[in-house]
Amino acid sequence: MLTGTQVRRGSRTALLVVLAAIAALSLAPAARPAPGEFVRLSDERTRTLSAYVLHSVWVRRSPRAAAQKLARLRTATWHGFPEVVVLLGEQTVGRGSWSYIRYPGLGRRRGWVPSRALSSATLHKRRLVLDRDRLRLKLFQGRRLLFNAPVGIGARGSPTPAGRYYVRERLGPFSSANSVYGALAFGLSAFSSHRTDWPGGGQVGIHGTNHPALIPGRISNGCVRLTNAKVLRLGRLLRVGTPLSIR
Repeated sequence: MLTGTQVRRGSRTALLVVLAAIAALSLAPAARPAPGEFVRLSDERTRTLSAYVLHSVWVRRSPRAAAQKLARLRTATWHGFPEVVVLLGEQTVGRGSWSYIRYPGLGRRRGWVPSRALSSATLHKRRLVLDRDRLRLKLFQGRRLLFNAPVGIGARGSPTPAGRYYVRERLGPFSSANSVYGALAFGLSAFSSHRTDWPGGGQVGIHGTNHPALIPGRISNGCVRLTNAKVLRLGRLLRVGTPLSIR
């Protein structure tokens, strides 16, 4: 689980810099869908769009201001990095546009927010796949395999949760590879129902380790562990917003 407070140092400054850069963008607006038409934006395999949260907003069950509230999105993660979501689709309702998103947390986290609450989109053509049976983590671009490594995953009592997620934040690299997160860590949108009492709510991550001899295996509280050499290599290939399928 991602619980260390040391990664929060300096992250508030990084958040302000990123949000200022996002707000300064002057890109031509994308064509809006016809009224009432749902437009799919991401297949989470060959094409995925991500966006930053520009201001705090409620995620709702349907694209209406009066619809049931599901969760509150904020501009920063618990670690202090800019919050990001995956754009699954878009729909115009009345004079406004709504975005159907995948967002962080426990369970099936999908819902609607006003599109104006989100930044311009970033396109991702790569995807991560975690095979829990074979204890392998792979990174693809189309059918091309870019990365393949053995991993440690959640133990029987705190399994790594299956489902569709994405890379939410990048933590590090750390000055000491002997830290609990090894040389580098990525926070995911996935959370564990077995560790909800942990700081940050039990967020699952991908990170290095100071116990490489335990890999591969079922060894963690839910996080995915790589050797430090492997996680640093992955870090050269991976961006925040990349989709992840855990099988």
